[in-house]
Amino acid sequence: MQETTSRRKAFSGTAAMVLLLFCLLAGCKPVVRTDTNEVLPGRKWSYTNKLKVSFSVTDASVPYNMWFRFRHTASYAYSDLYILVHYYYPGQAKKTKRYHVGVAGADGMWLGSGSGNFYTRMFTLMRAGRFPAKGNYTIEVEQNMKDNPLREITDAGIVIEPASGS
Repeated sequence: MQETTSRRKAFSGTAAMVLLLFCLLAGCKPVVRTDTNEVLPGRKWSYTNKLKVSFSVTDASVPYNMWFRFRHTASYAYSDLYILVHYYYPGQAKKTKRYHVGVAGADGMWLGSGSGNFYTRMFTLMRAGRFPAKGNYTIEVEQNMKDNPLREITDAGIVIEPASGS
């Protein structure tokens, strides 16, 4: 009886190890997932305070979504926000793109979601896009408005995750 119990325990342990090893090798692709958030001191975003995220891509076939996320107060003075996004890709020169982010609609209502005096806005930088090659990447975002510092932006960051179905 004890021999049967010992064999069952040994088989159970071995089966669990094989199952775990199979899951690790077969079902898990290394993917990038990042969610950065930087609090901006005094609710002021200056030109020199660039938001930065660095990451490594190991599988260039995986599609990703990337967003710029920021929060502002109801005292934010504009209905929009201009940002410069600097893309540093492996083996390529820096690429910079200027984006216009709507913050309020024509009716003056804040876009995004709000809670009390704070509003969160997500802006799509990439939808189901692929990074061109394996390697190390860096994305930097800087504000590009006429005011320096830009007031009433409380925090900001970059979100990168695999596109649905990846």
